[in-house]
Amino acid sequence: MPYTKRFDGRKFDETRKIEAEVGVIPNADGSAMFCFGDTKAIAAVYGPRTLYPQHLQDPTRGRLKCIYDMLSFSVTERKRPGPSRRSIEISMVTEKALNPALKLEKFPNSAVNLYIMVIQANAGTRTAGINAASLALAHAGLPMTDLVSSVSVGKIGGKICVDLTKDEEDYKEKDEKDTTDIPFAIMPRNGKVTLLQLDGKITSKELKEALQTAKKVCNQIYEVQKKVLQEALNK
Repeated sequence: MPYTKRFDGRKFDETRKIEAEVGVIPNADGSAMFCFGDTKAIAAVYGPRTLYPQHLQDPTRGRLKCIYDMLSFSVTERKRPGPSRRSIEISMVTEKALNPALKLEKFPNSAVNLYIMVIQANAGTRTAGINAASLALAHAGLPMTDLVSSVSVGKIGGKICVDLTKDEEDYKEKDEKDTTDIPFAIMPRNGKVTLLQLDGKITSKELKEALQTAKKVCNQIYEVQKKVLQEALNK
């Protein structure tokens, strides 16, 4: 049967319930939590600090060092502790998604260490992690040209859907290809796309629709991020 209604009753362009908070780790220079429904990510920022070993230092700019991982109990089937090929790949793409928003030229020879931990997972972990990380960097007071907002957009049974769950990622119709998943990260003020990964097949028309949908939803996420930061400033 065609995918005409989402499993959890959401509209096709509707995310799961969003929750966000900053200052969740007191001893970090900046920290944040971000949730898409029952997918929950926590980010902590330490620095800028002098970068070691010295041969990695850059006299023109600082360096963002990101470590992303998932706790063993965050998924139904226990994850093996420690970094995996997937977590190393997500660490790298997260750095690339966040770097355009940071003014790291103000911190030559330095490193900003960013740790992202997924404590509960039901798909959308890298996008939740990017949203948490963007908040944590801003909470740390690092100079930024903009926040970075992120969401996953997928194609299920020919329908463009936002913020897929694990059940939706695994959905497959008879004689149809697997679900297509596209994580996006966007700087909302100028619309610059800092992350676009494509897992699956999609037409150019569908990709354009997915991008337009991602920008619309990222603007909504951006408003949540700004509100959380403003509330923290007012305390």
